[in-house]
Amino acid sequence: MRVSIFGSSQPKEGSIAYAEAQELGKLLAQRGHVVLTGGYSGTMEAVSHGATEAGGHVIGVTCEDIERWRPLGANAWVMEEWRKKTLIDRLQTLIESCDAALALPGGPGTLTEISLTWNLMIIGSLHRRPLILIGSGWQNVLDQLYRSLDEYVSATQRELVQFAPDGKTAVKLLDSKI
Repeated sequence: MRVSIFGSSQPKEGSIAYAEAQELGKLLAQRGHVVLTGGYSGTMEAVSHGATEAGGHVIGVTCEDIERWRPLGANAWVMEEWRKKTLIDRLQTLIESCDAALALPGGPGTLTEISLTWNLMIIGSLHRRPLILIGSGWQNVLDQLYRSLDEYVSATQRELVQFAPDGKTAVKLLDSKI
């Protein structure tokens, strides 16, 4: 399977978040999955690092918009770069080219990736696929959404999102879907 990983560009090598993302990449590669990431730093780099070291294939989806905003190229662990012009093109590629998506902790960019993937599945524009959010942060965010805006998020929409406390559990959930 092709598995897109969404996550923050902030974690640095040596941090707990980086190590956890690196382990996730390793676990996915050990199962023969191709890993797609945003291709840059932070958890994108860490997942790429873990997958590459475990003998997996890593595709980094990069774009001109981000590199104009923050000049940097694809991380050293990307084996195949899919370069796009705009951020929207990049998001579309990460979302539409995967068989499953996992989201590590992150900020507005990660939230955008989660929301867009989820909404495209809701409206049937994207075939259903596992969308697994990792860590208590995403569970708290969506629990608040469900509590505050309950009538706007149906049970069938909620069923499209799964939660895992950590990467190892997320991979087990993914394994159960195969």
